[in-house]
Amino acid sequence: MITIGLTGFSDHDTLQLSAKYKLADYAAHFPLVEIDTSFYAIPSPRTTAKWVSETPENFRFVLKAFQAMTQHKEWSKYYDSENEMYQRYMESVAPISESGKLKAVLFQFPPYFGCSAENVTYLRHIRKMIGDLPIAVEFRNASWYSDSYQEKTLALLRELAMIHTIVDEPQVGNRSVPIILHATNEELTLVRLHGRNQYGWMKANSPEWREIRTLYRYNDEEIKEWTKYIKHLQKQSAEIAVIFNNNSGGDAADNAKALQQALAVSYEGLAPMQMDLFSD
Repeated sequence: MITIGLTGFSDHDTLQLSAKYKLADYAAHFPLVEIDTSFYAIPSPRTTAKWVSETPENFRFVLKAFQAMTQHKEWSKYYDSENEMYQRYMESVAPISESGKLKAVLFQFPPYFGCSAENVTYLRHIRKMIGDLPIAVEFRNASWYSDSYQEKTLALLRELAMIHTIVDEPQVGNRSVPIILHATNEELTLVRLHGRNQYGWMKANSPEWREIRTLYRYNDEEIKEWTKYIKHLQKQSAEIAVIFNNNSGGDAADNAKALQQALAVSYEGLAPMQMDLFSD
C-alpha cells in the first residue's frame, strides 16, 4: 500500500475552497497529512479531537514531536520537568491514537544530533517515554549513515521498533543525509521529500529561510526516480507513506498528485468535495 500526503493542511491554495473548512478540503484530496505545528507547540487534546472529527474514517495523521522532545530546544524553557512535557504530548496525541488515525509520531532530529553514545541512549529513552505508539525517526546528520555506523543505526531502529524515515533533501555535507532505501519496520516506512534547493537549505540564519528552504518543484524525471524507489521499498514494508514537504512555492500538492498518477494509486473514502459557490 502507498499513501501520499503533504506537510500541513492549511497552506495549499490549490486544494482549498473555504477558509473555514481547510482540513475537510484537504481530506478530499489526500488520505494522510503531516501535522508540523505540533513541533512548535503541543496542541490541546481539544484541538486534536477536532481534527479527528473533521476527517473521514480512513484518514491518517503523522504528528511531529515537539521541538524540545527532539532536542532543538531545552524542555526547561517550556515545562517544569521532562516528564510533564511528555505527559502533555501523550495527552495531545491520545484522541488521534485512540481513534486509530495515528500513522506515526515523527521525531525529526536537528543536524547537530549526530551518532553518539549519548544520542543512542536518548533514542532508547524516547521509546520508553512514548510507549507503544508508532515512532518514525528522521536524522539530519550524515554520521548515522557513515560506513562505520549505517548498519548499526538501522539495527537500532529495528530493535526499538522505530520506523526509518527516508528523506530526499539538498546534499550539504554532514548536515544532511543521503537517500538510504532501507526499511526498519515491516509494517511502515515513511518517506519525506523536502526538495533539492541547496541555496535555500543553507540559508538557515537568514530571515527568509522558512520561505525559501523548501522552494523546489520536482520535475518529471525526479518523480519517475521516486516512483522507482517507492516500488523498491514496497518489497520491504507493507505500507510506504510519502509526505511532500516542498511547500515554500506551493509545489507540494501538484508534485504529490503527479507521484500518485505515476504510481497509478487511487484512494477510496476521501472526504466529499466541498461545493465551490463561485465555480462556473
